[in-house]
Amino acid sequence: MTGRRWFGTDGIRGRVGSEPITPDFVLRLGWAAGRVFAREGVKRILIGKDTRISGYMLESALEAGLSAAGVDVQLTGPMPTPAIAYLTRTFRADAGVVISASHNPYWDNGIKFFSPNGDKLPDAIEAAIEAQLDSPITTAASAELGKASRIDDAPGRYIEFCKGTLASGFRIPGLRIVLDCAHGATYHVAPAVFRELGANVIAMGTSPNGMNINDGCGATQPEALARRVVEEKADLGIAFDGDGDRVIMVDHTGTVVDGDEILYVIARHRQQQGRLAGGVVGTLMSNLGLELAFIEQAIPFARANVGDRYVLAECVARGWQVGGESSGHIICLDLHTTGDGIVAALQVLLALQESGCSLAEARAGMERCPQVMENVQVHQPRRIDGNAKVAAAVKHVEHQLGEGGRVLLRPSGTEPVVRVMVEGRDVECISTHVRELAEVVRRELA
Repeated sequence: MTGRRWFGTDGIRGRVGSEPITPDFVLRLGWAAGRVFAREGVKRILIGKDTRISGYMLESALEAGLSAAGVDVQLTGPMPTPAIAYLTRTFRADAGVVISASHNPYWDNGIKFFSPNGDKLPDAIEAAIEAQLDSPITTAASAELGKASRIDDAPGRYIEFCKGTLASGFRIPGLRIVLDCAHGATYHVAPAVFRELGANVIAMGTSPNGMNINDGCGATQPEALARRVVEEKADLGIAFDGDGDRVIMVDHTGTVVDGDEILYVIARHRQQQGRLAGGVVGTLMSNLGLELAFIEQAIPFARANVGDRYVLAECVARGWQVGGESSGHIICLDLHTTGDGIVAALQVLLALQESGCSLAEARAGMERCPQVMENVQVHQPRRIDGNAKVAAAVKHVEHQLGEGGRVLLRPSGTEPVVRVMVEGRDVECISTHVRELAEVVRRELA
């Protein structure tokens, strides 16, 4: 992804009203994408969005640009990101686009693309779109302009897809679930999925007004869900983020269950059922406790760079099916081409039902290690690579921690900081190590 001006690890994202999230840029982006796609034989693109108020504006601009390039557009309205990946395939569209900034606040927005197979767009296509953006817009002949239409049954199709990831007889009658949809794209589909499977659903975060997406709720802020689970005496809680590709859960005691623990529950259950193909992919930020738990269960584990696209790529490279991030991006490649919060939550419920365990019991096999991190402000974060004194300091701390700890120094891709993280059994010990390493980084890279 190096050398890109606009595309990051998850499409294009920014503050609404500032380039690139402006109507004129998105118009040019739609046209540029349309021209590049047209060279690939693309004739029809599906567009979905989350519930941000800016989605109306950006959807219209994107539609106009694609139409000017001669590409037909199908609009789904508000739908989760993984739903667009699925619908792109099922409608036999040539590509899919999601207008969303995922877990960010409402004043941000973004655009990400899917291939016809429902996975992330290849880097080469993104690079070609960036190159095309430098050309002046030319409009296709009137007879060749793209048309736009709306898909009315998109929610129903996706609801059936989610339920279809489980055996036809799967039911959870009477299970009391608090569901937090973050006032985002799952607000009108997630409650239906779980109710149709027989659950007693208590829904929250299902009244989007364009500006309350991810505001004090959802997967990034599950505290309100935790309180509600205890108040309602529910069996568990499930929280999605604004575009529905992340899931965080809460057990009946109100304890938050993060992506690492969800990954453990799913993988352990699959192993017990003889359905775990290979191992599991996490990231550089996955808790050491997850790795140690997998070692104990003889489950192979590999770490990818942070970002669901890297987890996905590592799964594909190894021929494995399950991967995820602490943040709640969970990938089950035998069920979907991308991370899907609803599908992942259903896999947890399947594990609980077949094991007869509560969520609290199922997650108990993984003991989280304390993790301490400090962001060190420096001018050139990437100079950390190859610095002999920093490398020596890291080696010294790793020697002291032994197999019961881990060190990670990671330059930020978006800020002038180096993230210094140490994991281990003893909070005071690892806090001391973080301070020591942070001081070395500060001294060497200031």
